[in-house]
Amino acid sequence: MRTYHCFWLLFWAGQPHQSFLTPLSKRTSGFPEKEKVLVLSGNSRRDLHRSKRSWMWNQFFLLEEYTGTDYQYVGKLHSDQDKGDGSLKYILSGDGAGDLFIINENTGDIQATKRLDREEKPVYILRAQAINRRTGRPVEPESEFIIKIHDINDNEPMFTKDVYNASIPEMSDVGTFVVQVTATDADDPTYGNSAKVVYSILQGQPYFSVESETGIIKTALLNMDRENREQYQVVIQAKDMGGQMGGLSGTTTVNITLTDVNDNPPRFPQSTYQFRAPESMPPDSPIGRIKANDADVDENAEIEYSITEGDGYDMFGITTDKDTQEGIITVKKALDFENKNLYILKVEATNTHVDPRFLYLGPFKDSATVRIQVEDVDEPPVFSRPAYIMEVKEDVPINSVIGTVTAQDPDAAKNPVKYSVDRHTDMDRVFNINSGNGSIFTSKPLDREALLWHNITVIAAEINNPKQSSRVPVFIKVLDVNDNAPEFAMFYETFVCENAKAEQLIQTLSAVDKDDSYSGHQFSFSLAPEAASSSNFTLQDNRDNTAGIFTRKTRYNRHEMSTYFLPVVISDNDYPIQSSTETVTIRVCACDHRGKMLSCNAEALIHPTGLSTGALIAILLCIIILLVTVVLFAALRRQRKKEPLIISKEDIRDNIVSYNDEGGGEEDTQAFDIGTLRNPEAIDDNKLRRDIVPETLFMPRRTATARDNTDVRDFITQRLKENDIDPAAPPYDSLATYAYEGNGSVAESLSSLESVTTDGDQDYDYLSDWGPRFKKLADMYGAMDSDKDS
Repeated sequence: MRTYHCFWLLFWAGQPHQSFLTPLSKRTSGFPEKEKVLVLSGNSRRDLHRSKRSWMWNQFFLLEEYTGTDYQYVGKLHSDQDKGDGSLKYILSGDGAGDLFIINENTGDIQATKRLDREEKPVYILRAQAINRRTGRPVEPESEFIIKIHDINDNEPMFTKDVYNASIPEMSDVGTFVVQVTATDADDPTYGNSAKVVYSILQGQPYFSVESETGIIKTALLNMDRENREQYQVVIQAKDMGGQMGGLSGTTTVNITLTDVNDNPPRFPQSTYQFRAPESMPPDSPIGRIKANDADVDENAEIEYSITEGDGYDMFGITTDKDTQEGIITVKKALDFENKNLYILKVEATNTHVDPRFLYLGPFKDSATVRIQVEDVDEPPVFSRPAYIMEVKEDVPINSVIGTVTAQDPDAAKNPVKYSVDRHTDMDRVFNINSGNGSIFTSKPLDREALLWHNITVIAAEINNPKQSSRVPVFIKVLDVNDNAPEFAMFYETFVCENAKAEQLIQTLSAVDKDDSYSGHQFSFSLAPEAASSSNFTLQDNRDNTAGIFTRKTRYNRHEMSTYFLPVVISDNDYPIQSSTETVTIRVCACDHRGKMLSCNAEALIHPTGLSTGALIAILLCIIILLVTVVLFAALRRQRKKEPLIISKEDIRDNIVSYNDEGGGEEDTQAFDIGTLRNPEAIDDNKLRRDIVPETLFMPRRTATARDNTDVRDFITQRLKENDIDPAAPPYDSLATYAYEGNGSVAESLSSLESVTTDGDQDYDYLSDWGPRFKKLADMYGAMDSDKDS
């Protein structure tokens, strides 16, 4: 035994000691024949030899769910140091101490104050100690003990699910496993039969059964058919106490569904089906639907339809609608009422998923007869081909025939057909078609480089019924001819250094050709004849569609020549040979010793920070344009609108030269000088007329000099004769007026308005003899004479 002090739990049998039988105020008889006492051994500095007890233990037992009105008695603590004089005090600690369990600090009696549930907590661990009331020191070391709760049957079996769902195939054998249900009992399975569960079936017989110990549900009836009944509800009971009377029980519901198997073949509801189809129905068009009924569902009801026999085996087809399981009869080829108007087919419906277990029920297929009547319709013309492909060279003349399309009326009437081009497919009207024979010809020049393929649509319509029309695509490929000259692949502008050496490569040239070449392009390069001998550069053809420009001399001076324009002739090898002359711009630049360009402008040495030549030229052009605009605007502002002498719609004169400036007399030195008329030698005969452009440039001729005393009238008459024979003179319908007015003039006024003669002295009848051009003038002056007479 241990040397330190500990608690001893002791059952006293027979006559107990007096010190252990102290009565309690509230007490119940857990075990009435025995009193539970926990003995605390004494403590001493010496080794003590404790007398042997009859039974030693360290645990108490209590029944759960106590229903008495008093506290439930648990046991008693007692110490060897307790002399019964009340000097010791018992203390209890641990699980539920002071709440569930209380102790009489004088006697050590332990009681339970509440109902205990083993399912909530089966074991309580507590610690007991005895202390001296006066000193407060423990007389015994703290000792641990447990209180175990004895189970009673107070919990019914509980299923893991309130509702179970299960399924089995229909037509299953007897004893087929369905589902297993499980119930648990919260009571102690090690104590009695409180947790022993037995299963039984309350509802669902005679279709199902359950094993009493395992809860496995099985089928109990043979050949259960889903088509007759699909859902079953089974109620299972679980009872504890091994199913004995007085045991607690619980129930659950099991919903069992019979799943489908393919045990029903498809069946047509009728043996013959009839359909009508117009002969104009296009291929792959549906004619009608048939359906075979199948009592199964899902994949077991899937049906495959096929045409097994009949004279329209190759004319019609049948497919299955996966959603409705219907057979869709379609047209495979074009129908022709004139050739055949009735087809008889045999259609078969077969299950796609057959279960070998049920083959004894019969073949899982059925057949029916389908009759299809073809109806006659007025059909549009039919082209001889579904599409036409034509080729034409791009250099063919306009109105050249490139091909022919053919269409015929398939009906017995054989109506005539006219052809046309759908202009939505030929917006530029490049092609046209003969409406009678269908020949296609060009109406505009072709250019393969602009458009390689022309895709047009030709329409064929019956002349008697234009609504009956059909279309066909025509693909026209434009073939290439060598009609494009090769040209540079890019714009070449290069430079040459002033310190360049002879035979130095400065630029490599390459060319492209818009035309096609079946054997590959092959270009030849050469300098233009005008530059071949005098050029400062040479051209070397590399024979690989490239060429190199080389320097011919050693040095160049950009102050002498800043830019060279080198013409290069490029030729191809196709027939007919095409060539073009391209220009390479070569600028002379200052370079360093490594050939790196420094400057290419001669002005850069003089004005390194000034504007470039191009910028200066642009600025100068802008200034010139601005000045010209200002001058023109000023000239237009100064121009005055001249009013004709005669304002009339019937005026037949083309040109009228009017002089209506009034002079200021002889004192006006800025006006017209009459002396010019008196001195014909002052006239500059070398001046040409500016109001007309002569067809032939005549040399100026010198007229005879008039005498000093020549009369002005004679002078004008002489000039008039000269102008009459002068081919560069103005036309006859031009009017030149010579007039001079001034105060005290020697010649006096030349105007007819102030003539010496009066109006009455003038006779204007001669104007009527001058012809229709002077009719208006004769009418005006004739009217004036009549007014005077009146």
